[in-house]
Parts: sequence; C-alpha cells; structure tokens
Amino acid sequence: MADDRRCESTGVPMTHVQTHGMTHAGNGSAEGLGRSGPGGPGPGGGAAEAGVAVTTDGLPAWLDPVARAARSVQPQQLSRFLPPESGAGRQSAVLVLFGEGERGPELLLMERSGTLRSHAGQPSFPGGALDPEDGDQATTGPLRAALREAEEETGLDPRGVQLFGVLPRLYIPVSSFVVTPVLGWWRAPSPVGVVDPAETARVFTVPVADLTDPANRATAVHPSGHSGPAFLVESALVWGFTAGVIDRIVHYAGWERPWDRARQVPLDWRA
Repeated sequence: MADDRRCESTGVPMTHVQTHGMTHAGNGSAEGLGRSGPGGPGPGGGAAEAGVAVTTDGLPAWLDPVARAARSVQPQQLSRFLPPESGAGRQSAVLVLFGEGERGPELLLMERSGTLRSHAGQPSFPGGALDPEDGDQATTGPLRAALREAEEETGLDPRGVQLFGVLPRLYIPVSSFVVTPVLGWWRAPSPVGVVDPAETARVFTVPVADLTDPANRATAVHPSGHSGPAFLVESALVWGFTAGVIDRIVHYAGWERPWDRARQVPLDWRA
C-alpha cells in the first residue's frame, strides 16, 4: 500500500510513495526537453538520442508538482537574468537531484573547494560546462552534461538517476554561463562523496523540510547591492544561482511557507 503521509508543516510527503511502471533513464521515449525560451530547449515530443531520456513514469507522487512546474514555468518566472539573445555565453548544465533520505525528500548539493578562483566555498548543484562529446546543446547535450559532471564531481552512478524534467536556461552574468537546470529523481541511490578535493570540499544532502523551514530562510545581500534568497542548512549558506533555483522550485511546487524576507545575511566582496 502506498504511504502518502505528509508533513503538516510543509505539505511534502514524509516517506516514499510506491511507484509503478518505472522507466530507466536511457530507456523509453522522452516526454520533452523543457519549455522553449530565450536560448532554451525547444518544446518536447521528439525522440531522445541514445542513452538518455526524460520521463515522469514511476515518479513518487510528491515530485508531481515539480514535474508539472517544469512543463509550464517560463524563464522570466525563474530569474531576471536570461541568456543573451545573441547566443553568447558558455553552455552548461546542473543536476537538480531529488532523493529520499531518512527524513524524507532531500536534495543533493556539493560545496566547492575554498581554493578555487571563482565561487570558492560556495554550495552548488553538481554541474559544469558542456563538452563536445555531450552532443547537441539544444536537445540532449545538457542532459548528458548534467549526469557526467555529477558523476565526475560526486561519484554518483548516473544509472540510478531518472531525469524527469528540464527548466528553462538561465544566465549567470558574472561568469557568462548559460545554465540548464536538469531535474532528476534518485530512484536507485549510490554512494557519493568528494572525488577531487581540489574542486570539491564536500558532498551532502539537504532535507526538503529544512529548505522549506522559515527558520532556515533569509535574504543574502552582496556589497554590490544585489540581493537574493538564501538558505542556512547543513552548516552552509546556500545563496546565488543555486538558492535562486531552489527558491523557485519550492515556490512553484507549492511547498513554500511564509518566511521573513526582511531577515538579511550579509556577503563580503569575495563572494
């Protein structure tokens, strides 16, 4: 029998909902590669290239609102920073991977090494720039890149990941990266950890219940004047692009709880 008990404070199911008709990533037909938008993937419906697919078959019920949001959300609803119409920018992808832990639904994150020249010590999704072998950047290239980078950075076994959605491409002005957030369900969890200490300080998961807890939310303020959502979880301050994507997913999935937007966390110039 499916267990659909929900956390009263978040509305997110506390335990795994029984699934059926499981489709492995890489098998079956793709349901689509995301919404179209400035520089974004075109509407879905085409066949997936060999070895990768996007499907919602067999997803746990608690991920349904995330999958629905991915099919309808527009780029402007996610960020004011959108890819240049000129096509400039370095194509990249991140894996937004949802799993199920001891405390229910959770999200996989990593913390970048403090010795890196850019974004040192900053929590982020696994991901990076597309390589030529990833294939077409307009279709399945971002899917392959997200899985490949996650494997290289965390040791994740991509065979245990089911891709179920793609968000519109977004832009990070400070690094000129055009980023495609790829949504995944960790249907067969595998051990993860730091692969290269020179790039990654740690790999960790964050319960969705902690991300939706108003006590863990704040607004990060940079000395430049830029401000954005932040999460204080797992002894880390999650801010910037990663926090922005999490904030919008939580909002459009209907998981958001009222929080004090006047609560500020200052950043320094090194951030």
